[in-house]
Amino acid sequence: MSYVDEVMEKVKKRDGDQPEFIQAVTEVLNSLRPVIEKDEEKYRKMAILERITEPDRQIMFRVPWVDDNGQVQVNRGFRVQFNNAIGPYKGGLRLHPSVNLGIIKFLGFEQVFKNSLTTLPIGGGKGGSDFDPKGKSDREIMAFCQSFMTELCKYIGADVDVPAGDIGTGAREIGFMFGQYKRIRGMYEGVLTGKGLSYGGSLARTEATGYGLLYLTEEMVKCHGDKMEGKVIAVSGAGNVATYAIQKAQQLGAKVVTCSDSTGWIYDEDGIDVALLKEVKEVKRARLTEYAAARPSAKYFEKKDGEHGVWQYKVDIALPCATQNELDIEDAKMLVANGVKYVAEGANMPTTLDATEYFQKNNVPFVCGKASNAGGVATSALEMSQNSERLSWSFEEVDSKLKGIMVGIYHNIDDAAKEYGMEGNYVAGANIAGFKKVVDAMIAQGVC
Repeated sequence: MSYVDEVMEKVKKRDGDQPEFIQAVTEVLNSLRPVIEKDEEKYRKMAILERITEPDRQIMFRVPWVDDNGQVQVNRGFRVQFNNAIGPYKGGLRLHPSVNLGIIKFLGFEQVFKNSLTTLPIGGGKGGSDFDPKGKSDREIMAFCQSFMTELCKYIGADVDVPAGDIGTGAREIGFMFGQYKRIRGMYEGVLTGKGLSYGGSLARTEATGYGLLYLTEEMVKCHGDKMEGKVIAVSGAGNVATYAIQKAQQLGAKVVTCSDSTGWIYDEDGIDVALLKEVKEVKRARLTEYAAARPSAKYFEKKDGEHGVWQYKVDIALPCATQNELDIEDAKMLVANGVKYVAEGANMPTTLDATEYFQKNNVPFVCGKASNAGGVATSALEMSQNSERLSWSFEEVDSKLKGIMVGIYHNIDDAAKEYGMEGNYVAGANIAGFKKVVDAMIAQGVC
């Protein structure tokens, strides 16, 4: 049995109750086979794959808080510090009822490679809670965030672990957490990113993941002898990533015709109205039904099991920007049948393994999230730099650096795929390029 297969068997045996983590490890290790096989005994002797698939530490804790009725509520908090070979742990805090240890581990594992691809000195980690911020008052959100940070603050710091936002964790939540950290630790440091501009946040951070997705997609399209102008795009999601992906796509001359939330989706043949979308989702925090009610060209469809949702339309580019495993094999078949030309992930692992393989077999250029949605964490690292220097860069300066990073990521993954005889396989290219930097650092630092 090969070393890769040995380790996959160990992971499945040890973590068999964590399907998302198993899925992520399977995808990464399979694509690393050509790298590992070149020097298999060296990697086996140093247990590189065992070490890179086992987090440095997994922290799980109780989060008690009091709701507006005076009732004590209890949630579960997590922080998985996966690998700090190239820098402090870095990764978001997800607040969503679906959060469990397996999901946080899969996100943290992916983050190791994503952060490596940015070329910035940041390791991989992830955290969050099964707390649901939807429907909660600001006071309840604050009560939860303060309780959450009261425990989390013991394990993080500007040179140790720097969390950020993620699903359910926006500027409001980061603000409450930062205030509590400062209150307990008695120091003002860049321990969180995604902060408000008045207290150390970075311009362009809000836009970064969505913009970065489009910068990489634009470079991919250009390198295939094509152009973004006139392309029709399907986007899933209606959160931060989706909103700013839509905005940047339309700035580049494309037309985005879909978006979605947890209850349904919009098809707007005239192109999504970004200002209206922001009003509905960011200001009113309402459902997309309100978008459809205010926009005559838009049609709202309620989500039902077994439907293709935003993936049923004839589009040139598909950008899944919602959540893990949202685009399955049947969706992939529908997209290919309708002539999709490019797919790039804006979320973390939103495409199932069989769907990913279907795109690749049908010669549809496909970029995985660890490469294409790295813009958010890249700009978080730029926020860390600004905090360390006690400086604030202009929007244009940050945006220019972001674009350079994302264009560089595309060429790095393209070059890595070509080096190992897998030209056009950007999934393998991303995993290989990210892996090599982290492993070089791990080997240099000895067994630790």
